[in-house]
Amino acid sequence: MQKRNKIIYWITTIWLALGMVSTAVVQLLKMKDGQGGADSIIHLGYPIYLLTILGVCKIAGVVAVLIPKMPLLKEWAYAGFFFIMFGAILSHIFSGDAVVKILPSLLLLILTMLSWYFRPADRKIISVNFSKSIS
Repeated sequence: MQKRNKIIYWITTIWLALGMVSTAVVQLLKMKDGQGGADSIIHLGYPIYLLTILGVCKIAGVVAVLIPKMPLLKEWAYAGFFFIMFGAILSHIFSGDAVVKILPSLLLLILTMLSWYFRPADRKIISVNFSKSIS
C-alpha cells in the first residue's frame, strides 16, 4: 500500500508541476492564445497584470511542492494551487464558458488534491492530538 501511494504521489505531483509550469510560462509571456493566456484573462474580465502574479505564484508553488522538507510551505503552495484553480473554474462558469474551457483547470485541481492527499509523511505537517496531551 505504501509503495502504491508513493507512485500515485509522484505521478500526480509531476503532472501537476508540469501543468502549473506550462500555464505559468503562457501567463508570464502573456501569450495571446492558449489556456490562461491574455485572451482568456481579458475574456474573463481580469486585468492583464494578473497574468504576471499568477505565473510567479505558480512557479513558486511548484518549487515549494518539489523541494524536500518545509511541510508548512508545501501546505501553503497546495492551498494556493487549489484556490487558483477553483477560482479559474468559477470564473469560466460565471462568464458562461463551455465545459471544455473548464476542463484544464479541473484537471489541475484534481491533480492538486491527489498530490496533497498522497504526499509522504515527511512532506506533511505533523499533527498534534491536543485532547490527549491535555488529559
